[in-house]
Amino acid sequence: MTLALFAIVTTEILPIGLLTPIGAEFGVSDGTAGLMMTMPGLLAAVAAPTVTVATARVDRRLMLCALVLLLAVANFLTAAATAYWLVLVARVLVGITIGGFWSIGAGLAGLVRPASTGRATAVIFSAVPLGSVLGVPAGTLIGDLAGWRATFAAMGLLSTGALALLLLTLPALPPAEVTRPSVLRALLRGTGTRYALLMTFLVVLAHFAAYTYVTPFLRQVTRADPGQITGYLLIYGAAGVAGNFIGGALVTRAPRIAFGTAAGTIATATALLPVLGRGDAGALALLIVWGLGYGAVPVCSQTWFVRAAPRTPEAATVLFTASFQATLAAGAPAGGTVVDHTSLSAVMWCGAVTAGLVVLVAAASRNAGTPSRGH
Repeated sequence: MTLALFAIVTTEILPIGLLTPIGAEFGVSDGTAGLMMTMPGLLAAVAAPTVTVATARVDRRLMLCALVLLLAVANFLTAAATAYWLVLVARVLVGITIGGFWSIGAGLAGLVRPASTGRATAVIFSAVPLGSVLGVPAGTLIGDLAGWRATFAAMGLLSTGALALLLLTLPALPPAEVTRPSVLRALLRGTGTRYALLMTFLVVLAHFAAYTYVTPFLRQVTRADPGQITGYLLIYGAAGVAGNFIGGALVTRAPRIAFGTAAGTIATATALLPVLGRGDAGALALLIVWGLGYGAVPVCSQTWFVRAAPRTPEAATVLFTASFQATLAAGAPAGGTVVDHTSLSAVMWCGAVTAGLVVLVAAASRNAGTPSRGH
C-alpha cells in the first residue's frame, strides 16, 4: 500500500521538477504547463466521492488494483505523448487515481489490531513526505540525465511493480458497508466531521499557500544559492518523514493535541521565517520545524475523520481525501494572490495566521464532543 501511494504521490507532484522541459517541448507557457499540477488535485476532490460511491459494492482489492493500473497507464501515456493535450488526459487519469485510491486505501490501517492502528496509518502516510524527499528529486535527476519522458516511463514501471505486489499480498476486501451519498450527507451533519473539515481546510491552505513560494523566499530573502536550496528542501522532507511517525504515535492517544501541535508548529515556523530566515542557519532550523509539523498533518487529519465516524471509515476517508485535495489545489493560487499584491514575507505571515486558527479550533473542539481517545 505504501509503495503504491508513493507512486501516486510522486506522479502527482513530479511536474514540479519537470515543468520547464515539458513546456518547452510542447511550446506551451509556464502557466499552461502548470495545469499538470492543478488538474489532478481538483479532479481528485471530485473523484473521491464519485468513484467510491459508484463502486461501493465492488471488492476493494479489485478497485485498488484497477486504480494502480490506471496510474501505470497514465504514466506510460505521458511518456509517449505526442501532444500536450495527451499529457492533460493522462493527468485526468492521475486525478481519478488519487481520489479513488486514497479514499479506499487510506483507511486500510484499520485492518490491524487497534493498538497498532496509529503506527499502520503512519506507515501508509509516510508515502506523502517520501514522495517529496525521494520521488521528486529522483525523477528530476532521471529527467536531467535521460529526458522527462524517461522519468514518466520509470514511474509507469514502478506503478506496475506496485500493482503486482498488491495482487500478491492484498486479501479479498469486500466492502464492510456500502458508501452511499446519504452516508456522506449524514457524516457532514456530525460535529466531529465538521471540525475535521474546518481544521483540514485551514492547515492545508496555510501550508500550500506558503510552501509553494518557499523556494523564491529562500532565493530572494535568505539569498541561498540553488545547491543550498536543494539541500534545505531535502532536509525539510526528511523532517517531514520524522513528523509523520511522531504524529502517528501521538494521534492515537490524543488526536486533539496532535493536530493542534502540528498546526502550531507550522504557524511558528512560517511566522518566524521572515524574521529569522534571512540567514542560512535560521532558515534551515525553521524549515526543519515546518517539516516536522506538516509531516504530522495528513495522519492527524485522517485519524480525526475516522474517529469522528468510526462506523463508516471509508466514507470518512472520502471526506478526508476530497477536502485535502481540493484545498491543496486552492493553496497555491491563494498564496500567489498574496505574493502578487504584497510580498513573499507577507505570504508566510498569512500562512502563520491561518495555521494558528487551527490551534484555536482544536482547543474549542474540546467542548463540542469531538474525537478523543476511546470514541
